Amino acid sequence: MADTLTFTLDTGDGEARDVVIKLRPDLAPGHVARITELASEGFYDGVIFHRVINGFMAQGGDPTGTGMGGSDKPDLAAEFNAEPHVEGVCSMARSQNPNSANSQFFICLDDARFLDKQYTVWGQVTSGMEHVHALPKGEPPRSPGKIVKATVA
Repeated sequence: MADTLTFTLDTGDGEARDVVIKLRPDLAPGHVARITELASEGFYDGVIFHRVINGFMAQGGDPTGTGMGGSDKPDLAAEFNAEPHVEGVCSMARSQNPNSANSQFFICLDDARFLDKQYTVWGQVTSGMEHVHALPKGEPPRSPGKIVKATVA
């Protein structure tokens, strides 16, 4: 299984910047398998960060850019774990239903420990966190940042 995911981001200035994420199949094997499958299929390429809240998190992974979309694959069963939601942690977004994660994810911009054991942590940013912080803020941002390319290695 792959051990890193790289999101090449455009934060709004047209420059491509890499964010490298260490995948954590030890915490969430099903979610890591889904993220890597979607990335390998090009699903995330061109997808915006539709919700970026300063001091909280950056959310993406919705091809419609509305926060309501996902992939055509079935939703995932929750793999909640004890990994803390702190800066750089990557976790799955979901609806009120704990088993509704599909393709949307978020990257914590700061401590968000109130989310612990309620959302599935699947990765940790190991380099390029400054580029995640540079994403345009808003719900949605006026000119959202986007994933230019997602690469699994």
